Amino acid sequence: MSVLLAYSTCPDEASADLIARTLVNERLAACVNRLPGVHSTYRWHGHVEQADEVLLLIKTTADRLDAMTARLRSLHPYELPELVAVEVRAGLPAYLDWVSAETAPLPHHDA
Repeated sequence: MSVLLAYSTCPDEASADLIARTLVNERLAACVNRLPGVHSTYRWHGHVEQADEVLLLIKTTADRLDAMTARLRSLHPYELPELVAVEVRAGLPAYLDWVSAETAPLPHHDA
């Protein structure tokens, strides 16, 4: 299974925490690191803007990317949230296996 590292920025610690906890709780990410103190410069609606943001580093898999993207969009306060995912080409095999295991949907049990 292909492991991905996805990047997203949030306007504040509260929204970053909500997104991180939700993605991990719902098994859409194995781990989310929050990096405060990111200063972003970007063009938005024809103007150059600057903002202090919190960067999320989201570890997920290709199989979970669509569901993770939809959930992030539903929680994110921005009109157009940043979400860029890159494939992990190499890493500690046991860690990559852990990411895959932690993002695998839990089996459904019929009652």
